[in-house]
Amino acid sequence: MLTESTFIKQGENAMPETPVELINQTIEKVENILKTHYPDYLNFGNGSFTISYGSTQVMIIIRPFTSEDTSVECISNVVSGAMISNELMNFLLRKNAELHIGGFGLLFDDTVIYQHSIAGSNIDANELLTSIKAVAIISDHYDDEIVAMAGGKRAADLEFGDL
Repeated sequence: MLTESTFIKQGENAMPETPVELINQTIEKVENILKTHYPDYLNFGNGSFTISYGSTQVMIIIRPFTSEDTSVECISNVVSGAMISNELMNFLLRKNAELHIGGFGLLFDDTVIYQHSIAGSNIDANELLTSIKAVAIISDHYDDEIVAMAGGKRAADLEFGDL
């Protein structure tokens, strides 16, 4: 579980802090859902988990949001090492406009990700499982198309040394 010292206070213009108790309650709810539906999940002990779904891995991260709610993010690395071009960026942005749940993005190292976030304080199994499945299915569907267009490696093709 997390403690008060886990989070650093931000400036006066920052959003109200999420109480640690609320974050811990969300972590507990998410972990109970994962235990039931993904018993092989990994718990990193800091409010983040990973599950395997087909050839994809989905990271589930509980984050502070407001004074009354948390955020649960489901994120999948889709392709690493792609050539980031205007063609790829247009493709990803157009897919973001078409897809109903979540969106593509780029990490600091240009890894293409897909993610979806939901409110966490009242999360139920259906919401979490839908988010996980949407991220996994979409990531798995588009990884081959992105590699064909821009090169790189699908998350499933990366070896430990590539990380």
